[in-house]
Amino acid sequence: MKDMSNLDDFEVGFDIPAKPGMSEAEIQTPCLVLDLDALERNIKKMGDYAKEHGMRHRTHGKMHKSVDVQKLQEQLGGACGVCCQKVSEAEVFARGGVKDILVSNQVRDPAKIERLAKLPKLGARTICCVDDLANVADLSAAAQKHGTEIECLVEIDCGAGRCGVTTTPEVVEIAKAIDAADGLKFSGIQAYQGAMQHMDSYDDRKEKIDIAVAMVKDAVDTLKAEGLECDIVGGGGTGSYYFESNSGVYNELQCGSYAFMDADYGRILDKDGKRIDQGEWDNAFFILTSVMSHAKADKAIVDAGLKAQSVDSGLPVVFGRDDVEYIKCSDEHGVVKDPGGVLKVNDKLKLVPGHCDPTANVHDWYVGVRGGKVETVWPVSARGHAY
Repeated sequence: MKDMSNLDDFEVGFDIPAKPGMSEAEIQTPCLVLDLDALERNIKKMGDYAKEHGMRHRTHGKMHKSVDVQKLQEQLGGACGVCCQKVSEAEVFARGGVKDILVSNQVRDPAKIERLAKLPKLGARTICCVDDLANVADLSAAAQKHGTEIECLVEIDCGAGRCGVTTTPEVVEIAKAIDAADGLKFSGIQAYQGAMQHMDSYDDRKEKIDIAVAMVKDAVDTLKAEGLECDIVGGGGTGSYYFESNSGVYNELQCGSYAFMDADYGRILDKDGKRIDQGEWDNAFFILTSVMSHAKADKAIVDAGLKAQSVDSGLPVVFGRDDVEYIKCSDEHGVVKDPGGVLKVNDKLKLVPGHCDPTANVHDWYVGVRGGKVETVWPVSARGHAY
């Protein structure tokens, strides 16, 4: 396997879409392009916000799956660490030098628990979520076997309807078991309300998060009365971070998509009724695509189809233009409505994907562009690490 940190041996158009120093026009498509200026603005803005509100920000690695992007979030935004969803994904970040890692998910398979227990040996603080008493003994046994410590958060289902317990007595019972278990450390609560992040209405999102805050506050207060302090009370996404940061309960945000911004998130509204991609956050993440056919007068065919993106949250939007529209796609073709016939073969378009997370996961590289030039090329480090 080639060393992905050394691009000299990579061939543009076969291994890699571009190399530093190339012009934007020379980038091979379809590929992922990052507007570095916009990305850095987003990262700094969220970092400043978290600091001003006395919050830690643990960025979400499942969004970008990139050690390089994560390190930029730590350097420019002061991120305290990373959230991952899978153990193998966490291993990629640990091997890449990230020192504080939360697997914001349950780890139940024996082989995965073994790997989780070995993560601290890579120099990373290792945390995971628990929502079942039976999981505590398995985690404890693995930590003792490897001579490591696994920190645990009790996960509360505060409205997403997925993992997590739903009552304070359950939280306390599991927290006490963790606290008593050798090799484990009780570190707090995970309470991410994922189901409301993409609700368009600001007031609707607030109504949902108010319920979550009440649940979390009751659990934190009860744990404290039992002598158990929460170092981490984590949650908060791109659609809700302002609620959690002003709740007086949460102390750690877990926003991810803010850094890239996709079309689906962009449609949600802020407190003034304005789309969040029109002032709150900048689009920094694009699929660069080329026109490969214009045999039909009113439509152009581009090279970014289903295999270049995820359309679970809708079709991509052509960035910066209202004269053409991406209307349909098949495996390797995208259809762009071009009523004025303004596009020509080999013209390039920047598409804002509907959903950034799964779109990133189907590419090997990010091409970082500034001022019309390729400045950097980063691997999508944890692509395919879904174990």
